[in-house]
Amino acid sequence: MSAKRTVDLTVGTLLLIMLAPLLAAAAAAVAAGSPGPVLRRAERAGLGGRAFTVFTFRTTHEGALTPVGRLLRRHFLELLPQLLNVVRGEMSLVGPRPLAAPAGRGGTARARLAVRPGVTGLWQVGGRSELPWEEMDVLDLHYVEQHWLGLDLAILLRTPSAAARGRRRDLAVHPVPVRVA
Repeated sequence: MSAKRTVDLTVGTLLLIMLAPLLAAAAAAVAAGSPGPVLRRAERAGLGGRAFTVFTFRTTHEGALTPVGRLLRRHFLELLPQLLNVVRGEMSLVGPRPLAAPAGRGGTARARLAVRPGVTGLWQVGGRSELPWEEMDVLDLHYVEQHWLGLDLAILLRTPSAAARGRRRDLAVHPVPVRVA
Protein backbone atom coordinates (compact mmCIF):
# COMPACT_ATOMS: atom_id res chain seq x y z
CA MET A 1 0.00 0.00 0.00
CA SER A 2 1.38 3.42 -0.92
CA ALA A 3 2.10 6.11 1.68
CA LYS A 4 -0.66 8.29 0.18
CA ARG A 5 -3.24 5.49 0.46
CA THR A 6 -2.11 4.75 4.02
CA VAL A 7 -2.59 8.42 4.95
CA ASP A 8 -5.98 8.49 3.18
CA LEU A 9 -7.20 5.38 4.99
CA THR A 10 -5.86 6.40 8.41
CA VAL A 11 -6.86 10.06 8.33
CA GLY A 12 -10.17 9.32 6.56
CA THR A 13 -11.15 6.79 9.21
CA LEU A 14 -10.10 9.11 12.05
CA LEU A 15 -12.05 12.00 10.52
CA LEU A 16 -15.17 9.84 10.17
CA ILE A 17 -14.90 8.90 13.84
CA MET A 18 -14.12 12.44 15.07
CA LEU A 19 -16.75 14.07 12.87
CA ALA A 20 -19.47 11.48 13.58
CA PRO A 21 -21.47 13.91 15.78
CA LEU A 22 -21.28 16.61 13.07
CA LEU A 23 -22.22 14.10 10.37
CA ALA A 24 -25.19 12.91 12.45
CA ALA A 25 -26.33 16.49 13.15
CA ALA A 26 -26.04 17.43 9.47
CA ALA A 27 -27.95 14.29 8.43
CA ALA A 28 -30.70 15.06 10.95
CA ALA A 29 -30.92 18.68 9.74
CA VAL A 30 -31.15 17.58 6.09
CA ALA A 31 -33.85 15.02 6.96
CA ALA A 32 -35.84 17.57 9.00
CA GLY A 33 -35.41 20.36 6.45
CA SER A 34 -37.23 18.73 3.54
CA PRO A 35 -38.50 15.31 2.49
CA GLY A 36 -36.21 13.01 0.57
CA PRO A 37 -33.03 11.03 1.03
CA VAL A 38 -30.30 12.49 3.23
CA LEU A 39 -27.50 11.54 0.86
CA ARG A 40 -27.22 12.41 -2.79
CA ARG A 41 -25.49 9.85 -4.98
CA ALA A 42 -23.87 10.71 -8.29
CA GLU A 43 -21.79 8.69 -10.69
CA ARG A 44 -18.25 9.99 -11.16
CA ALA A 45 -15.11 8.89 -12.94
CA GLY A 46 -12.29 7.87 -10.66
CA LEU A 47 -8.75 6.59 -11.06
CA GLY A 48 -8.28 5.29 -14.59
CA GLY A 49 -11.80 6.34 -15.54
CA ARG A 50 -13.49 3.70 -13.37
CA ALA A 51 -17.01 4.77 -12.43
CA PHE A 52 -17.98 5.03 -8.77
CA THR A 53 -20.81 6.53 -6.74
CA VAL A 54 -19.86 9.70 -4.88
CA PHE A 55 -21.81 10.68 -1.76
CA THR A 56 -22.80 14.19 -0.65
CA PHE A 57 -25.48 15.54 1.65
CA ARG A 58 -28.61 16.54 -0.26
CA THR A 59 -28.79 20.34 -0.36
CA THR A 60 -31.77 20.93 -2.64
CA HIS A 61 -35.48 20.12 -2.72
CA GLU A 62 -37.41 20.26 -5.97
CA GLY A 63 -34.49 22.07 -7.57
CA ALA A 64 -34.24 24.84 -4.95
CA LEU A 65 -31.44 25.20 -2.42
CA THR A 66 -32.75 24.51 1.08
CA PRO A 67 -31.78 26.68 4.08
CA VAL A 68 -29.83 23.76 5.54
CA GLY A 69 -28.31 23.14 2.11
CA ARG A 70 -27.17 26.76 1.90
CA LEU A 71 -25.30 26.43 5.21
CA LEU A 72 -23.78 23.08 4.25
CA ARG A 73 -22.61 24.40 0.89
CA ARG A 74 -21.24 27.65 2.29
CA HIS A 75 -18.73 25.73 4.39
CA PHE A 76 -18.29 22.67 2.12
CA LEU A 77 -19.94 20.45 4.72
CA GLU A 78 -22.05 18.77 2.02
CA LEU A 79 -18.83 17.02 0.94
CA LEU A 80 -18.15 15.29 4.29
CA PRO A 81 -19.89 12.03 3.24
CA GLN A 82 -17.12 11.70 0.63
CA LEU A 83 -14.94 10.51 3.51
CA LEU A 84 -16.77 7.21 2.95
CA ASN A 85 -15.46 7.25 -0.63
CA VAL A 86 -11.95 7.88 0.71
CA VAL A 87 -12.07 4.95 3.12
CA ARG A 88 -13.50 2.73 0.34
CA GLY A 89 -10.51 3.66 -1.86
CA GLU A 90 -12.54 5.40 -4.57
CA MET A 91 -11.28 8.87 -3.67
CA SER A 92 -8.32 10.44 -1.91
CA LEU A 93 -8.38 13.17 0.69
CA VAL A 94 -6.48 15.41 -1.74
CA GLY A 95 -6.76 15.43 -5.52
CA PRO A 96 -8.64 16.93 -8.44
CA ARG A 97 -12.42 17.14 -8.15
CA PRO A 98 -14.13 14.02 -9.53
CA LEU A 99 -15.46 14.31 -13.06
CA ALA A 100 -18.95 13.29 -14.05
CA ALA A 101 -18.93 9.76 -15.44
CA PRO A 102 -18.53 8.82 -18.14
CA ALA A 103 -15.77 11.41 -18.43
CA GLY A 104 -14.34 12.49 -21.74
CA ARG A 105 -11.09 10.78 -22.54
CA GLY A 106 -9.32 13.65 -24.25
CA GLY A 107 -6.92 16.30 -23.02
CA THR A 108 -7.28 17.45 -19.46
CA ALA A 109 -9.97 14.89 -18.56
CA ARG A 110 -7.59 12.03 -19.33
CA ALA A 111 -4.78 13.61 -17.29
CA ARG A 112 -7.09 14.10 -14.28
CA LEU A 113 -7.92 10.39 -14.31
CA ALA A 114 -4.26 9.52 -13.60
CA VAL A 115 -4.86 10.04 -9.85
CA ARG A 116 -7.75 9.41 -7.48
CA PRO A 117 -10.14 12.35 -7.26
CA GLY A 118 -10.06 14.23 -3.97
CA VAL A 119 -12.38 15.71 -1.39
CA THR A 120 -10.14 18.78 -1.26
CA GLY A 121 -7.37 20.11 -3.46
CA LEU A 122 -5.51 23.12 -4.76
CA TRP A 123 -8.77 24.42 -6.22
CA GLN A 124 -10.37 24.63 -2.77
CA VAL A 125 -7.48 26.24 -0.90
CA GLY A 126 -6.57 28.43 -3.87
CA GLY A 127 -9.85 30.20 -4.49
CA ARG A 128 -12.49 27.51 -4.24
CA SER A 129 -15.55 27.58 -6.43
CA GLU A 130 -15.15 31.29 -7.18
CA LEU A 131 -12.42 30.45 -9.68
CA PRO A 132 -13.34 30.22 -13.35
CA TRP A 133 -13.38 26.63 -14.65
CA GLU A 134 -10.17 27.19 -16.60
CA GLU A 135 -8.23 28.21 -13.47
CA MET A 136 -9.65 25.31 -11.46
CA ASP A 137 -8.60 23.00 -14.28
CA VAL A 138 -5.06 24.45 -14.25
CA LEU A 139 -4.78 23.90 -10.48
CA ASP A 140 -6.07 20.33 -10.82
CA LEU A 141 -3.64 19.59 -13.64
CA HIS A 142 -0.77 21.10 -11.65
CA TYR A 143 -1.67 18.78 -8.81
CA VAL A 144 -1.75 15.75 -11.12
CA GLU A 145 1.71 16.60 -12.46
CA GLN A 146 3.33 17.63 -9.16
CA HIS A 147 1.55 15.69 -6.40
CA TRP A 148 3.56 14.33 -3.54
CA LEU A 149 2.79 13.63 0.10
CA GLY A 150 4.19 16.98 1.30
CA LEU A 151 1.87 18.89 -1.03
CA ASP A 152 -1.06 16.77 0.19
CA LEU A 153 -0.24 17.58 3.81
CA ALA A 154 0.07 21.31 3.04
CA ILE A 155 -3.33 21.26 1.31
CA LEU A 156 -4.90 19.30 4.18
CA LEU A 157 -3.57 21.84 6.69
CA ARG A 158 -5.04 24.74 4.68
CA THR A 159 -8.44 23.11 4.09
CA PRO A 160 -10.10 23.76 7.50
CA SER A 161 -9.45 27.51 7.31
CA ALA A 162 -10.67 27.61 3.69
CA ALA A 163 -13.85 25.78 4.73
CA ALA A 164 -14.32 28.05 7.77
CA ARG A 165 -14.05 31.15 5.56
CA GLY A 166 -16.70 29.62 3.36
CA ARG A 167 -17.74 30.34 -0.16
CA ARG A 168 -18.11 33.96 -1.11
CA ARG A 169 -21.57 35.21 -1.95
CA ASP A 170 -20.31 37.73 -4.52
CA LEU A 171 -18.86 35.55 -7.26
CA ALA A 172 -17.81 38.62 -9.25
CA VAL A 173 -14.92 39.18 -6.86
CA HIS A 174 -11.94 37.09 -7.95
CA PRO A 175 -9.51 35.99 -5.23
CA VAL A 176 -5.78 36.33 -5.56
CA PRO A 177 -4.54 33.11 -7.22
CA VAL A 178 -2.43 30.77 -5.12
CA ARG A 179 1.20 30.40 -6.13
CA VAL A 180 1.69 26.78 -7.18
CA ALA A 181 5.14 26.85 -8.75
